Amino acid sequence: MGSGKRIVITGLGVVSSIGIGKQAFWEALTKGVSGISEISSFDTSAFPTHLGGEVKHFKTAGPGRASQLAIAASKLALEDSGLAINDSDKNAFGICLGTTMGESQVLEVINDTWVHKGIDAIDVSLIPKYPTNVLSLNVADHFKLKGPNFVIPTACAAGNYAIGYAYDLIRAGEAEFMLAGGADAFSRIAFIGFNRLLAVAPKVCQPFDKNRKGMMVGEGAGVVVVEPLESALKRKANIYAEILGYGLSCDAHHMTAPFSEGIKDALEKAVNDSGIKKSDVSYISAHGTGTPSNDREECLGIKKAFPDNYRNIPVSSIKSMLGHTMGAASAIEAITCCMALKTDMIPPTINYETPDPDCDIDCVPNVARKAGVNIALNNASAFGGNNACLALRKF
Repeated sequence: MGSGKRIVITGLGVVSSIGIGKQAFWEALTKGVSGISEISSFDTSAFPTHLGGEVKHFKTAGPGRASQLAIAASKLALEDSGLAINDSDKNAFGICLGTTMGESQVLEVINDTWVHKGIDAIDVSLIPKYPTNVLSLNVADHFKLKGPNFVIPTACAAGNYAIGYAYDLIRAGEAEFMLAGGADAFSRIAFIGFNRLLAVAPKVCQPFDKNRKGMMVGEGAGVVVVEPLESALKRKANIYAEILGYGLSCDAHHMTAPFSEGIKDALEKAVNDSGIKKSDVSYISAHGTGTPSNDREECLGIKKAFPDNYRNIPVSSIKSMLGHTMGAASAIEAITCCMALKTDMIPPTINYETPDPDCDIDCVPNVARKAGVNIALNNASAFGGNNACLALRKF
Protein backbone atom coordinates (compact mmCIF):
# COMPACT_ATOMS: atom_id res chain seq x y z
CA MET A 1 0.00 0.00 0.00
CA GLY A 2 1.13 3.56 -0.66
CA SER A 3 4.66 4.83 -1.06
CA GLY A 4 6.70 1.75 -0.24
CA LYS A 5 8.48 3.59 2.58
CA ARG A 6 10.17 1.37 5.15
CA ILE A 7 8.45 1.14 8.54
CA VAL A 8 10.02 0.26 11.90
CA ILE A 9 9.13 -0.36 15.54
CA THR A 10 10.87 2.00 17.97
CA GLY A 11 9.05 1.60 21.28
CA LEU A 12 7.74 -1.35 23.29
CA GLY A 13 5.19 -1.26 26.08
CA VAL A 14 3.91 -4.37 27.82
CA VAL A 15 1.74 -5.08 30.86
CA SER A 16 1.59 -8.79 31.64
CA SER A 17 1.20 -11.35 34.39
CA ILE A 18 4.96 -11.99 34.38
CA GLY A 19 6.13 -8.40 34.31
CA ILE A 20 5.32 -4.79 33.55
CA GLY A 21 7.69 -3.04 31.15
CA LYS A 22 9.83 -4.64 28.46
CA GLN A 23 12.81 -5.47 30.68
CA ALA A 24 10.90 -7.17 33.49
CA PHE A 25 8.75 -8.98 30.94
CA TRP A 26 11.69 -10.19 28.86
CA GLU A 27 13.76 -11.34 31.82
CA ALA A 28 10.84 -13.39 33.16
CA LEU A 29 10.00 -14.74 29.72
CA THR A 30 13.51 -15.97 28.98
CA LYS A 31 13.72 -17.55 32.45
CA GLY A 32 10.51 -19.48 31.81
CA VAL A 33 8.59 -17.83 34.66
CA SER A 34 4.90 -18.69 34.88
CA GLY A 35 2.36 -15.92 35.45
CA ILE A 36 -0.46 -18.33 36.27
CA SER A 37 -1.97 -18.04 39.75
CA GLU A 38 -5.24 -18.27 41.69
CA ILE A 39 -7.84 -15.92 40.21
CA SER A 40 -8.63 -13.06 42.58
CA SER A 41 -10.77 -10.68 40.49
CA PHE A 42 -13.98 -12.70 40.95
CA ASP A 43 -15.28 -15.79 42.73
CA THR A 44 -14.42 -18.98 40.84
CA SER A 45 -15.89 -21.45 43.32
CA ALA A 46 -18.63 -22.46 40.86
CA PHE A 47 -16.10 -23.25 38.14
CA PRO A 48 -14.07 -26.42 37.58
CA THR A 49 -10.91 -24.33 37.17
CA HIS A 50 -9.54 -21.56 39.38
CA LEU A 51 -6.30 -20.42 37.76
CA GLY A 52 -5.47 -17.68 35.29
CA GLY A 53 -2.94 -15.13 34.14
CA GLU A 54 -3.96 -12.00 36.06
CA VAL A 55 -1.72 -8.93 36.29
CA LYS A 56 -1.45 -8.85 40.09
CA HIS A 57 0.47 -5.61 40.54
CA PHE A 58 -1.72 -3.40 38.38
CA LYS A 59 -4.48 -1.90 40.50
CA THR A 60 -7.45 -0.10 38.98
CA ALA A 61 -10.01 2.02 40.78
CA GLY A 62 -13.03 0.65 38.91
CA PRO A 63 -14.33 -0.70 35.62
CA GLY A 64 -12.56 0.30 32.44
CA ARG A 65 -9.57 -1.91 33.24
CA ALA A 66 -8.87 -2.78 29.58
CA SER A 67 -8.48 0.92 28.74
CA GLN A 68 -6.25 1.42 31.75
CA LEU A 69 -4.06 -1.48 30.64
CA ALA A 70 -3.90 0.01 27.14
CA ILE A 71 -2.99 3.46 28.47
CA ALA A 72 -0.26 2.01 30.68
CA ALA A 73 1.25 -0.02 27.82
CA SER A 74 1.06 3.02 25.52
CA LYS A 75 2.84 5.18 28.09
CA LEU A 76 5.60 2.59 28.42
CA ALA A 77 5.94 2.35 24.62
CA LEU A 78 6.14 6.13 24.21
CA GLU A 79 8.73 6.43 26.96
CA ASP A 80 10.75 3.61 25.43
CA SER A 81 10.62 5.24 21.99
CA GLY A 82 12.12 8.50 23.22
CA LEU A 83 9.52 10.46 21.26
CA ALA A 84 8.74 13.91 22.59
CA ILE A 85 5.25 14.60 21.27
CA ASN A 86 4.64 18.27 20.52
CA ASP A 87 1.36 19.81 19.42
CA SER A 88 2.17 19.57 15.72
CA ASP A 89 2.93 15.84 16.05
CA LYS A 90 -0.42 15.10 17.71
CA ASN A 91 -2.42 15.56 14.51
CA ALA A 92 -0.25 12.99 12.73
CA PHE A 93 -0.12 10.49 15.62
CA GLY A 94 -2.68 7.70 15.33
CA ILE A 95 -3.83 4.76 17.42
CA CYS A 96 -4.94 1.28 16.39
CA LEU A 97 -5.72 -1.28 19.08
CA GLY A 98 -7.07 -4.81 18.97
CA THR A 99 -9.33 -6.44 21.53
CA THR A 100 -11.51 -9.47 22.10
CA MET A 101 -13.73 -8.48 25.02
CA GLY A 102 -13.41 -4.68 25.01
CA GLU A 103 -14.67 -3.26 28.29
CA SER A 104 -16.70 -6.34 29.21
CA GLN A 105 -16.04 -5.66 32.90
CA VAL A 106 -18.24 -2.55 32.58
CA LEU A 107 -21.04 -4.69 31.17
CA GLU A 108 -20.58 -7.10 34.07
CA VAL A 109 -21.07 -4.25 36.57
CA ILE A 110 -24.16 -3.03 34.69
CA ASN A 111 -25.60 -6.55 34.57
CA ASP A 112 -24.91 -7.28 38.25
CA THR A 113 -26.57 -4.01 39.29
CA TRP A 114 -29.61 -4.73 37.13
CA VAL A 115 -30.02 -8.26 38.50
CA HIS A 116 -29.53 -7.42 42.19
CA LYS A 117 -30.82 -3.83 42.50
CA GLY A 118 -32.99 -3.16 39.47
CA ILE A 119 -32.59 -1.14 36.30
CA ASP A 120 -33.03 2.24 38.01
CA ALA A 121 -29.94 1.58 40.13
CA ILE A 122 -27.61 1.37 37.12
CA ASP A 123 -25.03 4.16 37.07
CA VAL A 124 -25.84 5.98 33.81
CA SER A 125 -22.21 7.15 33.52
CA LEU A 126 -21.25 3.54 32.76
CA ILE A 127 -23.43 3.32 29.63
CA PRO A 128 -20.96 5.02 27.22
CA LYS A 129 -17.98 3.23 28.77
CA TYR A 130 -18.46 -0.28 27.40
CA PRO A 131 -18.53 -0.01 23.57
CA THR A 132 -15.46 -1.63 22.05
CA ASN A 133 -14.18 1.58 20.46
CA VAL A 134 -13.61 3.26 23.83
CA LEU A 135 -10.20 1.57 24.17
CA SER A 136 -8.51 3.65 21.49
CA LEU A 137 -10.61 6.73 22.32
CA ASN A 138 -9.45 6.61 25.94
CA VAL A 139 -5.81 6.30 24.87
CA ALA A 140 -6.25 9.21 22.45
CA ASP A 141 -7.86 11.34 25.13
CA HIS A 142 -5.13 10.55 27.65
CA PHE A 143 -2.30 11.57 25.32
CA LYS A 144 -4.34 14.09 23.26
CA LEU A 145 -3.48 12.31 20.00
CA LYS A 146 -5.61 13.49 17.07
CA GLY A 147 -4.59 11.20 14.21
CA PRO A 148 -6.45 8.14 12.86
CA ASN A 149 -8.14 6.18 15.65
CA PHE A 150 -9.33 2.59 15.35
CA VAL A 151 -10.23 -0.50 17.34
CA ILE A 152 -10.03 -3.83 15.51
CA PRO A 153 -12.11 -6.52 17.28
CA THR A 154 -10.82 -9.59 15.43
CA ALA A 155 -10.52 -11.40 18.75
CA CYS A 156 -7.29 -13.20 19.54
CA ALA A 157 -5.52 -12.17 16.32
CA ALA A 158 -6.45 -8.50 16.73
CA GLY A 159 -3.04 -7.26 17.89
CA ASN A 160 -1.44 -8.39 14.63
CA TYR A 161 -4.26 -6.83 12.63
CA ALA A 162 -3.71 -3.55 14.49
CA ILE A 163 0.04 -3.46 13.88
CA GLY A 164 -0.47 -4.39 10.24
CA TYR A 165 -3.02 -1.62 9.78
CA ALA A 166 -0.73 0.90 11.48
CA TYR A 167 1.96 -0.11 8.99
CA ASP A 168 -0.49 0.47 6.12
CA LEU A 169 -1.63 3.87 7.41
CA ILE A 170 1.90 5.21 7.67
CA ARG A 171 2.86 3.88 4.23
CA ALA A 172 -0.28 5.51 2.81
CA GLY A 173 0.62 8.86 4.37
CA GLU A 174 -2.41 8.90 6.69
CA ALA A 175 -0.23 9.10 9.82
CA GLU A 176 3.37 9.79 10.72
CA PHE A 177 3.44 7.81 13.97
CA MET A 178 1.15 5.09 15.34
CA LEU A 179 0.55 3.44 18.68
CA ALA A 180 -0.50 -0.10 17.77
CA GLY A 181 -1.23 -3.25 19.73
CA GLY A 182 -3.97 -4.77 21.85
CA ALA A 183 -5.49 -4.98 25.31
CA ASP A 184 -7.93 -7.11 27.26
CA ALA A 185 -8.75 -7.28 30.96
CA PHE A 186 -9.46 -10.51 32.81
CA SER A 187 -13.08 -11.19 31.98
CA ARG A 188 -15.65 -13.27 33.80
CA ILE A 189 -17.56 -13.54 30.51
CA ALA A 190 -14.51 -14.94 28.70
CA PHE A 191 -13.76 -17.27 31.60
CA ILE A 192 -17.32 -18.62 31.52
CA GLY A 193 -17.20 -19.03 27.74
CA PHE A 194 -13.93 -20.91 27.56
CA ASN A 195 -14.92 -23.14 30.48
CA ARG A 196 -18.19 -23.93 28.74
CA LEU A 197 -16.22 -24.86 25.61
CA LEU A 198 -14.13 -27.20 27.80
CA ALA A 199 -11.04 -25.37 26.55
CA VAL A 200 -9.47 -24.43 29.91
CA ALA A 201 -6.72 -26.58 31.39
CA PRO A 202 -7.26 -27.60 35.03
CA LYS A 203 -3.75 -26.76 36.24
CA VAL A 204 -1.19 -25.97 33.56
CA CYS A 205 -0.97 -24.90 29.92
CA GLN A 206 1.24 -27.26 27.87
CA PRO A 207 1.41 -26.17 24.23
CA PHE A 208 2.47 -28.92 21.80
CA ASP A 209 2.67 -31.54 24.57
CA LYS A 210 0.96 -34.86 23.85
CA ASN A 211 -1.00 -34.60 27.10
CA ARG A 212 -2.04 -30.93 26.77
CA LYS A 213 -5.49 -30.23 28.15
CA GLY A 214 -6.25 -26.65 27.23
CA MET A 215 -5.51 -22.98 27.64
CA MET A 216 -5.39 -20.55 30.56
CA VAL A 217 -7.34 -17.30 30.43
CA GLY A 218 -5.16 -14.23 30.94
CA GLU A 219 -5.08 -10.46 30.63
CA GLY A 220 -2.65 -7.74 29.62
CA ALA A 221 -1.70 -5.18 27.02
CA GLY A 222 1.01 -4.81 24.42
CA VAL A 223 1.61 -1.60 22.46
CA VAL A 224 4.38 -0.64 20.04
CA VAL A 225 5.39 2.67 18.49
CA VAL A 226 5.45 2.44 14.70
CA GLU A 227 7.09 5.07 12.48
CA PRO A 228 8.93 5.50 9.16
CA LEU A 229 12.55 4.40 9.08
CA GLU A 230 13.55 7.85 7.85
CA SER A 231 12.04 9.47 10.95
CA ALA A 232 13.63 6.94 13.30
CA LEU A 233 17.08 7.42 11.78
CA LYS A 234 16.74 11.20 11.86
CA ARG A 235 16.08 11.23 15.59
CA LYS A 236 18.59 8.42 16.29
CA ALA A 237 15.92 6.16 17.76
CA ASN A 238 16.52 2.65 19.03
CA ILE A 239 15.04 0.44 16.30
CA TYR A 240 13.77 -2.95 17.47
CA ALA A 241 12.60 -4.34 14.15
CA GLU A 242 11.52 -3.49 10.64
CA ILE A 243 7.98 -4.46 9.67
CA LEU A 244 8.30 -6.30 6.37
CA GLY A 245 4.65 -7.10 5.79
CA TYR A 246 1.82 -9.30 6.98
CA GLY A 247 -0.67 -11.90 5.84
CA LEU A 248 -4.37 -12.23 6.64
CA SER A 249 -6.79 -15.07 5.97
CA CYS A 250 -10.16 -16.41 7.02
CA ASP A 251 -10.80 -20.12 7.42
CA ALA A 252 -14.50 -19.85 6.45
CA HIS A 253 -14.65 -23.22 8.18
CA HIS A 254 -15.90 -23.12 11.79
CA MET A 255 -16.66 -20.51 14.43
CA THR A 256 -14.27 -21.87 17.07
CA ALA A 257 -12.24 -24.71 15.54
CA PRO A 258 -8.89 -23.75 13.97
CA PHE A 259 -8.10 -24.93 10.44
CA SER A 260 -4.64 -25.67 9.06
CA GLU A 261 -5.39 -24.37 5.56
CA GLY A 262 -6.24 -20.89 6.81
CA ILE A 263 -3.16 -20.83 9.03
CA LYS A 264 -0.99 -21.92 6.10
CA ASP A 265 -2.48 -19.18 3.93
CA ALA A 266 -1.69 -16.43 6.45
CA LEU A 267 1.89 -17.66 6.87
CA GLU A 268 2.47 -17.83 3.12
CA LYS A 269 0.88 -14.43 2.52
CA ALA A 270 3.18 -12.89 5.15
CA VAL A 271 6.22 -14.41 3.45
CA ASN A 272 5.09 -13.27 0.00
CA ASP A 273 4.10 -9.78 1.16
CA SER A 274 7.52 -9.36 2.77
CA GLY A 275 9.50 -10.41 -0.29
CA ILE A 276 11.50 -12.97 1.66
CA LYS A 277 12.22 -16.66 1.09
CA LYS A 278 10.83 -19.34 3.35
CA SER A 279 14.38 -20.37 4.17
CA ASP A 280 14.98 -16.87 5.61
CA VAL A 281 12.61 -17.41 8.55
CA SER A 282 14.55 -18.00 11.76
CA TYR A 283 11.76 -17.95 14.38
CA ILE A 284 7.98 -18.35 14.56
CA SER A 285 6.08 -17.10 17.58
CA ALA A 286 3.15 -19.52 17.64
CA HIS A 287 -0.46 -18.89 18.56
CA GLY A 288 0.05 -22.02 20.69
CA THR A 289 -2.95 -21.96 23.02
CA GLY A 290 -2.41 -25.44 24.42
CA THR A 291 -5.75 -26.86 23.29
CA PRO A 292 -5.52 -30.21 21.50
CA SER A 293 -7.09 -28.93 18.27
CA ASN A 294 -5.31 -25.56 18.06
CA ASP A 295 -1.82 -26.94 18.43
CA ARG A 296 -2.45 -29.82 16.04
CA GLU A 297 -3.90 -27.56 13.33
CA GLU A 298 -1.29 -24.84 13.81
CA CYS A 299 1.56 -27.32 13.51
CA LEU A 300 -0.05 -28.79 10.40
CA GLY A 301 -0.42 -25.29 8.95
CA ILE A 302 3.26 -24.57 9.62
CA LYS A 303 4.26 -27.86 8.00
CA LYS A 304 2.14 -27.07 4.94
CA ALA A 305 3.64 -23.59 4.64
CA PHE A 306 7.23 -24.75 5.27
CA PRO A 307 7.33 -28.37 4.03
CA ASP A 308 11.07 -28.38 3.41
CA ASN A 309 12.37 -26.69 6.55
CA TYR A 310 9.74 -26.65 9.31
CA ARG A 311 11.89 -28.88 11.54
CA ASN A 312 14.68 -26.29 11.37
CA ILE A 313 12.56 -23.32 12.50
CA PRO A 314 12.21 -22.76 16.27
CA VAL A 315 8.51 -22.35 17.12
CA SER A 316 7.61 -21.40 20.69
CA SER A 317 4.47 -20.38 22.58
CA ILE A 318 4.63 -17.80 25.36
CA LYS A 319 1.02 -18.61 26.28
CA SER A 320 2.56 -21.43 28.30
CA MET A 321 3.70 -18.66 30.68
CA LEU A 322 1.17 -15.82 30.32
CA GLY A 323 -2.00 -17.68 29.50
CA HIS A 324 -4.15 -16.38 26.65
CA THR A 325 -4.39 -12.59 26.86
CA MET A 326 -7.05 -12.47 24.14
CA GLY A 327 -6.83 -9.29 22.05
CA ALA A 328 -3.49 -8.46 23.64
CA ALA A 329 -1.95 -11.84 22.78
CA SER A 330 -0.47 -11.26 19.34
CA ALA A 331 0.59 -7.72 20.30
CA ILE A 332 2.55 -9.04 23.28
CA GLU A 333 3.91 -11.77 21.03
CA ALA A 334 5.00 -9.13 18.50
CA ILE A 335 6.96 -7.49 21.33
CA THR A 336 8.43 -10.92 22.06
CA CYS A 337 9.56 -11.16 18.42
CA CYS A 338 11.12 -7.68 18.63
CA MET A 339 13.11 -8.67 21.71
CA ALA A 340 14.13 -11.98 20.13
CA LEU A 341 15.43 -10.07 17.10
CA LYS A 342 17.23 -7.57 19.31
CA THR A 343 18.84 -10.07 21.70
CA ASP A 344 19.17 -13.25 19.57
CA MET A 345 17.36 -15.12 22.34
CA ILE A 346 14.30 -17.31 21.75
CA PRO A 347 11.86 -17.76 24.66
CA PRO A 348 10.83 -21.30 25.57
CA THR A 349 7.60 -23.24 25.58
CA ILE A 350 7.42 -24.25 29.23
CA ASN A 351 5.56 -27.20 30.81
CA TYR A 352 6.61 -29.43 27.90
CA GLU A 353 7.02 -33.09 28.90
CA THR A 354 5.83 -35.57 26.26
CA PRO A 355 6.38 -35.18 22.49
CA ASP A 356 3.30 -35.37 20.28
CA PRO A 357 3.79 -36.93 16.81
CA ASP A 358 1.21 -34.46 15.47
CA CYS A 359 3.31 -31.55 16.75
CA ASP A 360 6.74 -32.61 15.54
CA ILE A 361 8.18 -29.09 15.50
CA ASP A 362 11.08 -27.59 17.43
CA CYS A 363 9.03 -25.96 20.21
CA VAL A 364 12.10 -24.76 22.19
CA PRO A 365 11.11 -26.93 25.15
CA ASN A 366 11.38 -25.48 28.66
CA VAL A 367 14.65 -23.54 28.27
CA ALA A 368 15.30 -20.32 26.33
CA ARG A 369 17.78 -20.65 23.50
CA LYS A 370 20.54 -18.39 22.21
CA ALA A 371 20.25 -18.35 18.42
CA GLY A 372 20.63 -15.98 15.52
CA VAL A 373 17.21 -14.45 14.84
CA ASN A 374 17.06 -12.37 11.66
CA ILE A 375 13.45 -12.74 10.53
CA ALA A 376 10.56 -13.62 12.83
CA LEU A 377 6.98 -14.49 11.98
CA ASN A 378 4.33 -13.74 14.59
CA ASN A 379 1.42 -16.10 14.00
CA ALA A 380 -2.07 -15.63 15.43
CA SER A 381 -5.52 -17.14 15.00
CA ALA A 382 -8.94 -16.26 16.37
CA PHE A 383 -12.55 -17.34 16.65
CA GLY A 384 -14.35 -16.78 13.39
CA GLY A 385 -11.37 -18.23 11.53
CA ASN A 386 -9.41 -14.97 11.54
CA ASN A 387 -5.69 -15.55 10.98
CA ALA A 388 -2.96 -12.92 10.95
CA CYS A 389 0.79 -13.32 10.56
CA LEU A 390 3.24 -10.43 10.97
CA ALA A 391 6.76 -10.53 9.48
CA LEU A 392 9.55 -8.67 11.29
CA ARG A 393 13.25 -8.30 10.46
CA LYS A 394 16.28 -7.48 12.56
CA PHE A 395 17.54 -3.95 11.92
